[in-house]
Amino acid sequence: MYICVYIYIQFIYIYIYAVFPPENVLVKERGGGGGGVISVSIPFQKLYATTIVVPLRAEEITIPADVTPEKVPTHIVDYSGEWAASGRWVPPPPANVVCVVYDVTKEETIQKVRGPPPLGCRVPIILVGNKSDLRSGSSMETILPIMNQFSEIETCVECSAKNLKNISELFYYAQKAVLHPTAPLYDPEDKQLKPQCVRALSRIFYISDRDNDRILSDVELNRFQKACFGNPLAPQALEDVKTVVWKNTSDGVQDNGLTLNGFLFLNTLFIQRGRHETTWTILRSYGYDDTLELTDDYLYPPLRVPAGCTTEINHLGHQFLQRLFDKYDEDKDSALSPGELRNLFCVFPYTPWGPEVFSSVPTTDQGYLSHHGYLCQWTLSAYLDIHRCLEYLGYLGYPILAEQDSQTTAVTVTQQKELDLAQSQTQRTVFLCKVIGPRGTGKTAFLQAFVGRNIVVRPTPDHALSPYTINKVTVNNQERFLILYEVDVETEFLKASHASCDVACLMYDASDPQSFDYCASIYKQHYMSSQVPCVLVSSKADLAEVKQLHGTTPAQFCYKHRLPPPMAFSVLSPDASADAIYTKLAWAAMFPHLNGSELSGSFWLRVALGAAAAALLGVALYRTAGRHK
Repeated sequence: MYICVYIYIQFIYIYIYAVFPPENVLVKERGGGGGGVISVSIPFQKLYATTIVVPLRAEEITIPADVTPEKVPTHIVDYSGEWAASGRWVPPPPANVVCVVYDVTKEETIQKVRGPPPLGCRVPIILVGNKSDLRSGSSMETILPIMNQFSEIETCVECSAKNLKNISELFYYAQKAVLHPTAPLYDPEDKQLKPQCVRALSRIFYISDRDNDRILSDVELNRFQKACFGNPLAPQALEDVKTVVWKNTSDGVQDNGLTLNGFLFLNTLFIQRGRHETTWTILRSYGYDDTLELTDDYLYPPLRVPAGCTTEINHLGHQFLQRLFDKYDEDKDSALSPGELRNLFCVFPYTPWGPEVFSSVPTTDQGYLSHHGYLCQWTLSAYLDIHRCLEYLGYLGYPILAEQDSQTTAVTVTQQKELDLAQSQTQRTVFLCKVIGPRGTGKTAFLQAFVGRNIVVRPTPDHALSPYTINKVTVNNQERFLILYEVDVETEFLKASHASCDVACLMYDASDPQSFDYCASIYKQHYMSSQVPCVLVSSKADLAEVKQLHGTTPAQFCYKHRLPPPMAFSVLSPDASADAIYTKLAWAAMFPHLNGSELSGSFWLRVALGAAAAALLGVALYRTAGRHK
């Protein structure tokens, strides 16, 4: 950020910034817009002494950032043009803030402040009454109607260029008008916070209320204070704050803590007393910009995901999500009811999860989002759209609550898949399986069975169905997440990249003679020459099997291409047949370097025999070594 000041007076060389409020300063509860450069322009004629010739325009100077309270450089430009030779008004160059100077000893200069522009422009205005040393009283009573007339006017400062009185304060308030604008926060006519400000502060309150009791306790207030200002409040200061709120509101303090209304009142009080920089510090600590929108830098921190890599929630992310679940699971039933889920998402400007979530993950018998389903949904979100997942974590306040620089610390970018294949091992915990087959095969029933639902017993409306389901599968005593994606056969596979996945599930209808031919065609076109393992599933196993109109039977096809034999699935009894299929899919995804025949039962038998032989050899070597001793 950079500040540029346009000025009409010759006394612009003094730039010492005061901390305490100066005398003869009138601060209005109103603000202008922010910006990267503060330009203070003072449209009024210069004053000429009888013995000193004042130049038409003073040289431009820059106040270094290290001598300003906000650490922002300020460029000051003397603007002396008011009217062109033609009599037309010549506006000042683009500015962030304009200082309008008048002579407190001359009534006509005060009245001239009313116009022409810059009054009426869209940048903050600072009124500057010069020559206060020549007047015993104050011009504030005359200036007040002008301040009420123009919403752009932030402050009026009376100063003396001769005695250097309030000169530094002039530039202090010019900076403040740009860096901490009042207009987005407060409506001076209604004397209350603007709706957008209320929404932002409400989100901050709900994030800071860590135990979800709708009250900020002393502990929570100090955590909030430390997050925003770096240091906690002293015990007496906390009591003083609550006392002020209690005296001025009927419901601002409850159970010795601050309610939402009390929190909003406190920020209103800051603004009314000219301390709106306090509210801006709070807002910016939680990611807000000058328009009271969360910044892109906050919501979408940069995260590079190279081709062939995936993204997963790591231990820091799981810890944060666990605390969040515990906070909003008010009845402690290890599930989030619709009401509890709404409370969880009250910090969002929209509802991030639609009804399709309840068909994507395991739920309770009542249809609530279980704890397991909650973690599954976050895992799915991180895998499919990491930038949207980071946005969600941003709205939930992850950087503040987890005390991290950004949401990127909650996720891990995995190693490239090619390296996993080369090393014959993987550290991934999430795998994608594409379920492919002609329509009517039973793919939807297969996906829903994966999350424990039988769509024959519990039908789900088509509009609420998701093409994805996700659940945990135990592989070699390790829990892994498996994502099933139902491929729309009419829109997918237009490109080879559409077939990309960790394992492909080719499903055909055993009762339809033309069904298998589609799976065979997909395999030859996309997977026969790839390193993606495939598992064939024969659906509708409860119906009579018919001969497939293909050159070979499904079993012969699998043998020829070294694939595991087809596995049977029935929607009428999914528990008995599906678990083994889901485990086989997870095995194939975790060990893609093993071909299909090696994933059959004979492979694991060979592994067991090899382990037994190794054990016997070890015993023999041990006994031989003992005899030598």
